[in-house]
Amino acid sequence: MSAVLDASSVLAYLFNERGADTVTAVMASGSIISAANLSEVMAVLVRDGMPASEAAAIIADLPAEVVDLTLDIALSAGALIAMTRRAGLSLGDRICLALAKREGLPAVTADTVWATVADTVGVTVQLVR
Repeated sequence: MSAVLDASSVLAYLFNERGADTVTAVMASGSIISAANLSEVMAVLVRDGMPASEAAAIIADLPAEVVDLTLDIALSAGALIAMTRRAGLSLGDRICLALAKREGLPAVTADTVWATVADTVGVTVQLVR
């Protein structure tokens, strides 16, 4: 595995936004994503009008390994609130960072504010734009 994907990076990939080429390269070299972050992707696709069955099919075809939300990741993500509160990171953001920390992999995101907490959290953050 080369990196952990955040929902924002997958959405950039799916919508062919700026940074999609970076996400494509990361996926090609092996990536993982938490089931919680995939839920965020699903929510955006459905919110924007895509039928749930179509969104689920697109998500199922993503070239990334899905990692279940485990107790250790959930606890680690919860504990990250103290270090990330000022940056306004969501639970999904913290889950991605907790997974990246556990796996010793960079976290790939389109959310530039993550760079402000990377050192504090102890995770390498790769911005796609």
